Amino acid sequence: MWHLTSKSDVYSFGVALLEMLTGQRSMDKNRPNGEHNLVEWARPHLGERRRFYRLLDPRLEGRFSIKGAQKAAQLAALCLSRDPKARRLMSEVVEALKPLPNLKGMASSSSFFQTMQAERIPNGQPNRSLSIPNGPHASAYNHNLPHRSPNP
Repeated sequence: MWHLTSKSDVYSFGVALLEMLTGQRSMDKNRPNGEHNLVEWARPHLGERRRFYRLLDPRLEGRFSIKGAQKAAQLAALCLSRDPKARRLMSEVVEALKPLPNLKGMASSSSFFQTMQAERIPNGQPNRSLSIPNGPHASAYNHNLPHRSPNP
């Protein structure tokens, strides 16, 4: 039987972090076979630099720190370890997250990132379907939902 522990909380946080990096849901039956489970699909990409870029939500359009994204992906991999004993403590996860907003080196200025984007987008033209409705802070998940006003 499976028991909820602090290590299962860390795993859940790793899933949420991966969702933020990729802009995808943890389970999505609409994705191609082999990609329904985000964690299983992403695991081989998390540890390799060239594959890592394929994880990132293209709607970010290079507006992120490469080092920050790499460290976030490494942290997600540690949180998502199959062995619960190998997972970090949540206090360690928090400490690892603290310096990320201050890291420099935007992806949009990286020639490697630009090459990866060119491979992802045919003919070098941006895919208009990748734009984020409602601005850069909109959720990747709510753009098909009707707007609801908060209850007074």
